[in-house]
Amino acid sequence: MNSKSFLVPDPIYDYILKTTLREIPVQRELRERTATMPQARMQTGPDQLQFMQILVRAIQARRCIEVGVYTGASALAVALAIPDDGTIVACDVSEEYTAIAREFWQRAGVEHKIDLHLAPGDETLKGLLLQQGGYDFAYIDADKTNYDAYYELVLRLLRPGGLIAIDNVLWGGDVADPAETDADTVALRKLNEKIGRDERVDASLLTIGDGLSIVRKR
Repeated sequence: MNSKSFLVPDPIYDYILKTTLREIPVQRELRERTATMPQARMQTGPDQLQFMQILVRAIQARRCIEVGVYTGASALAVALAIPDDGTIVACDVSEEYTAIAREFWQRAGVEHKIDLHLAPGDETLKGLLLQQGGYDFAYIDADKTNYDAYYELVLRLLRPGGLIAIDNVLWGGDVADPAETDADTVALRKLNEKIGRDERVDASLLTIGDGLSIVRKR
């Protein structure tokens, strides 16, 4: 199976990329560079990035949040999809990985749209609560045991009708196996169940990549 989707056989996944993927050269170069790194599986798949770009454009997002940057592919994709005066507050703790992100954001001409905060995500989000809310879109792809905290904080920051995309919610299928009880799996399982009954939102769990929840604030 392809590393970016345990549900889709490689020939089908390759077909999807071959027939529908639209990347600018800088995106492809970043994807290929990250693929050589020890934590390459942390990179969001290009088909998922393209889907997120459609979501961002569909709601005409201008103000975005990202929790978990890694080497910057997702922030790059969203930055390309928002207007030139749009902004992304990007949260991460790694100077090493985000240095790569900055390089490619600059090469793509979108660095001015991305406000990178090197601090724990919950700290940055709590700081945003003291400022103006009304964000349009958020992407959560960070430490799984803190997903619920990120979800609650982002939901407060989002405008009504805004969207949250939450990555890795199927966790290789482990969330559906009661025998899997490690901290990450339990945290994801609990969040999936919570969102499924959360009356504050509309939600759909999609089988793209490693599972992607799309949440709309009511």
